[in-house]
Amino acid sequence: MATEEGWHEVDDGKKLYTKTWKTADPAKSRLVFIHGFSDHCNTYNTFFPTLASKGIEVYAFDQRGWGRSVLKPSEKGNTGPTTRVLDDITSFLRTVIPSPIPLFLMGHSMGGGETLCYAAQGPADVRKHIRGYLLEAPFVDFSPASKPSVFTVKAGRLVGKLLPNRQMVNKLDVNLVSRDPVVQKQLEGDDLCHDTGTLQGLAGMLDRTDHLSSGKIMIGEEAGEGGVTRIWFGHGSEDGVTDYHAAKKFFDALTAKDKEFKTYKGHYHRLHDEPGEEKKEFMDDVANWILTRSVEPVHTDASKPKL
Repeated sequence: MATEEGWHEVDDGKKLYTKTWKTADPAKSRLVFIHGFSDHCNTYNTFFPTLASKGIEVYAFDQRGWGRSVLKPSEKGNTGPTTRVLDDITSFLRTVIPSPIPLFLMGHSMGGGETLCYAAQGPADVRKHIRGYLLEAPFVDFSPASKPSVFTVKAGRLVGKLLPNRQMVNKLDVNLVSRDPVVQKQLEGDDLCHDTGTLQGLAGMLDRTDHLSSGKIMIGEEAGEGGVTRIWFGHGSEDGVTDYHAAKKFFDALTAKDKEFKTYKGHYHRLHDEPGEEKKEFMDDVANWILTRSVEPVHTDASKPKL
């Protein structure tokens, strides 16, 4: 398994760090992955190499404001509004389409919320290339353990209108992210996981959760390749960062014929980073869902959900 690093320049001249995990044999599928808040594409440890070993080529990038895409302190967390976030995803996706093999889009946490928004609102000429969408602990709403007060949210929104690029630290509790102390230590000591957002970027993230949890944003039945929405959710029942119940409610409201929700009982937020063999179940589920749909005909309106 080999990796390739590079840079992708988007329309406003901003360069985003990219990394690809290649398969040893000809790839069966491609997966574009969107990371979460205070995260970057090099924290996914064995997850991406495992997918590559199963024939799934992984394409990822450090989002604007995060990871190696930050070239100076003022850029930390400076994601811009939701329109900018989605445009960056579109720009990156256009580098891998048209794809000679089935293409999938997956997001974790904040990136999961962005992926849901993309499935609902992304440009049709790009979404028509996406065979399916996968969500790992998507940020549909805060878990009660992490939810900020109403006063904090309102004050932040008010100040954000006046000072959109003002930075604010929102430290993630690593004890809620994974039960693995090695992973907790890794994230705690990673300077690229800077826990910093701008008021504009944080407001955009809050708007996305509000629109997803309230039903203002919904995904139709024709969001993907062949006019079909194929979508998979994985969420830990003890997630202390994003709300398991909000994600399940969103899923239940979907009308897509090919949809699946997998509950990982007792698991925390980073399902790919849970202790020992427990993460293997999640990785196998993701790989199997992708590979099963990689051999389907494009027009699968009659496909049944695995519930």
